[in-house]
Amino acid sequence: MLPSGATYEEIKERFVWQVPEFYNIGTDVCDRWARAEPERTALIAVSEAGLAETVTFGALRDRSNATANLLEAHGIGQGDRVGVLLPQSAETAYCHIAVFKMGAISIPLFTLFGEEALEHRLRDAGAKAVITNAEGAAKLAAIRERLPALDHVFCVSGHAPGALDFHAAAAKQSTAYEPKKTRADDPALIIYTSGTTGLPKGALHAHRVLLGHLPGIEMAFDLFPQEGDRIWTPADWAWIGGLLDVLLPALHHGVPVVSRRFAKFSGEAAFDLIEKHGVRNAFIPPTALKTMRAVPDAEKRWRLSMRSVGSGGESLGAGLLDWGRRVLGVTINEFYGQTECNMVVSSAASVMNPRPGCMGRAVPGHHVEVIGADGKPCADGVAGDIAVKAPDPVMFLGYWNNAAATAAKYRGHWLITGDQGIRREGGYLQFAGRDDDVINSAGYRIGPGEIEDCLLRHEAVQAAAVIGKPDAARTEIVKAYVVLREGVAATGELKASLQDLVKTRLAAHEYPREIEFVSNLAMTVTGKIIRKELRERARAEGSGNG
Repeated sequence: MLPSGATYEEIKERFVWQVPEFYNIGTDVCDRWARAEPERTALIAVSEAGLAETVTFGALRDRSNATANLLEAHGIGQGDRVGVLLPQSAETAYCHIAVFKMGAISIPLFTLFGEEALEHRLRDAGAKAVITNAEGAAKLAAIRERLPALDHVFCVSGHAPGALDFHAAAAKQSTAYEPKKTRADDPALIIYTSGTTGLPKGALHAHRVLLGHLPGIEMAFDLFPQEGDRIWTPADWAWIGGLLDVLLPALHHGVPVVSRRFAKFSGEAAFDLIEKHGVRNAFIPPTALKTMRAVPDAEKRWRLSMRSVGSGGESLGAGLLDWGRRVLGVTINEFYGQTECNMVVSSAASVMNPRPGCMGRAVPGHHVEVIGADGKPCADGVAGDIAVKAPDPVMFLGYWNNAAATAAKYRGHWLITGDQGIRREGGYLQFAGRDDDVINSAGYRIGPGEIEDCLLRHEAVQAAAVIGKPDAARTEIVKAYVVLREGVAATGELKASLQDLVKTRLAAHEYPREIEFVSNLAMTVTGKIIRKELRERARAEGSGNG
């Protein structure tokens, strides 16, 4: 989508949005290529055992068509919500594609979510079906009676209690399917974002969201695509960073995607994968980059042929950029966005000089400013709200069933990201801090609200407040301040019990690595927790023990 140009300024000046009235993500990333080059490689799906399966665009079309027919045979139709609770895999890709082709709405779901996290998302979205594996089916069986809209669960691992054998049922379906004619503004997916207060909200995106991502992707991966490109990310495809920063844009461009998410990330395993499968492009979150940086003599042990690496979520710093040039052979490009409005700022070493400490410049096509309370752009060097001007193809349609929260996201024509920034000379943007309470831990954005709600379910807990504590390895760790009920003793066993409660009900990456028992919590006159005081207290303690 980006026009040619030798400099950022040239590209920005020539850029024009190309968003048609009718557009469908599924036909764009799959059927278009399957018609032209059915044997072209779409995915290289690497199993936990290291075995690689090559999936062509022709196979992707046939499998997604059979899936669409299967879902329609079970009463799923246009506008219905379908959860996809799977790790990186070929099934994940073609199930999302099938839902898009049907004109239904997909809900990417993280496999590490516990029962409570899944229940909230599926109940809030009114999901009629979920496609999952045996582990996911077991979680859903435990909460099924509390999900009245959930009619069908399909299990890719075979038969499971309360679930149909997905592959056996799909094998009986035709591989011919006529995709629905959707408008670019028709809804396509709901991605739940970490809420600062209360429970996570569903960001509803239209089919055009993929087109809106393309300029930012092409910048972040140094004028992607180019001959021989092959891309991978350790980020789960349940998050916008995996699904819309890697999988779908790569398929749009006909670039092979290496599918492999490690149960536990290690630098050595990442280097092995990149070398073995000839990965040329990668989105690697900062925490993963730091883990890879800790591997000794990597430049001597692996022969890499990388062309571009993108990263986002925190400032990388000059040291990590220097390491990337030496070991990966590329200048790592930083980028910025959020679930509601992603990939709007990026660096691109091929057309602009990177500035350590800055996350880049506004991606062509996006009007990004640092604005004040009056809605006017701030002068260079003055901190304000990072905001994106509406309308914008990458911008969400709104929060699912939450008009009040949607309205609160805007200040006039500006979408307020909730992050503070500073505009520097030349339009470079520097991240200055968050305006909200979202915790940034190991690349995950975690809302404290649902963790606090979870802790309060424990019979020993009277009150709880959750914040992010600075941590050298993870950026932040989740720390909980807990007030116990009268007569309850603060013990190590109780602390472990509370941690396990969050791990099992919500997600393993959300549990509080530190819990401090306190006699009271600072509150506003309206009864809201003053998390700012707790964050300052945690910072004074020094780096976390995570």
